[in-house]
Amino acid sequence: MDLFADLGQYGNDFFRGDMLDKYIIQFCFMNVIQAVSFPAMQSVWGRWAPKYERSRLITVAGLGPTIGYILTFSTSGWLCDNGFDNGWGSIFYIGGGCTLLWVVLWFYMASDTPDENRWISEIEKEYINSNIEYDTTKRTKNVPWKDIFTSRAFWACLTAHTCNNWTNYTLLTSLPLFMKEALKFDVESNGLLSSIPYIASLISSFLSGQFADMIRTRGWLDTTKTRKLFQITAFIGAGILMVATSFMTCAYRNLAVAFLSLAVLFTGLCSAAYPVNHVDFAPKYAGVLYGITNTVGTVPGMVAPIVAGVLTQNKTQEEWRRVFYVCAVFDLFGAIIFGLFASGEIQPWAKDSTEESDKDKVTGNELTSGNEDRK
Repeated sequence: MDLFADLGQYGNDFFRGDMLDKYIIQFCFMNVIQAVSFPAMQSVWGRWAPKYERSRLITVAGLGPTIGYILTFSTSGWLCDNGFDNGWGSIFYIGGGCTLLWVVLWFYMASDTPDENRWISEIEKEYINSNIEYDTTKRTKNVPWKDIFTSRAFWACLTAHTCNNWTNYTLLTSLPLFMKEALKFDVESNGLLSSIPYIASLISSFLSGQFADMIRTRGWLDTTKTRKLFQITAFIGAGILMVATSFMTCAYRNLAVAFLSLAVLFTGLCSAAYPVNHVDFAPKYAGVLYGITNTVGTVPGMVAPIVAGVLTQNKTQEEWRRVFYVCAVFDLFGAIIFGLFASGEIQPWAKDSTEESDKDKVTGNELTSGNEDRK
């Protein structure tokens, strides 16, 4: 699956040209193929992440996109002016090349389950398998669609994912414009400044995973309360700071950058909440669940930039304030829904069925008895 994501990145090189239709094909092809990456990783973590290490493992793995944002924002301006292939093209070639290198390492080192991995010891395999809530050696034949779509925990994750992505996509696509139009930063410094909030997010994402597992391991809070604590704090903190940013004028633009950095820092706290929560309540179906929530959560990526464009036609400070108000409303709604309905406990429909377990025991007893008779 991740090979397809790499090919999608290289689609930038193949389709890149001056015609609008080529750009449309390029980005559609890239995004459709890259869409499998996150659900694939969730499926892997459902088989690999022990219960009290999930926050740390999944948040560290999730730092990749943030690192990508930082490198892209901080280097794209310089590459446009000094890179090869007319500057702009070098951004895509370098990104595609790094992705291909990662894919080679992935196929060489990764495996679906701990039992299939050649790089870890038998003690590690036993430890991981004993801390996963289902039998990872079996392939899931039937997905309980009805149970999934009637699960409050699922809808809480979907809502949090969508609301969080509205803020993320708004910042990702509109932050450079806000820096330029409202705060009057020049293009080169704009790229560097746009990367600062994501450096803050990188730090908070990493620390949130460490603290979330520490809180659960020491028994201060159970998994459900821990996920709610981090998600609600992320939403409320980001919403307040984005509203505060909207009131900053050019005279206080450095303070605006500080507020934006703190807002994105708060969004990083959710790395220990809804992204991990899929694996908490349904590790067997984590890939399926994340595929659904990520599909719906991608809608803001298409709608949020359009809304921002409609609201800022005159490029004024007051218009940009409305954009941040909309983000704050989504953050508040997400905090309420996740706070009411999220769960960190494995759901009954996500457990191995009793019938399958009984069959396995019977089969195992029959094999043992047969071996004893032959002896």
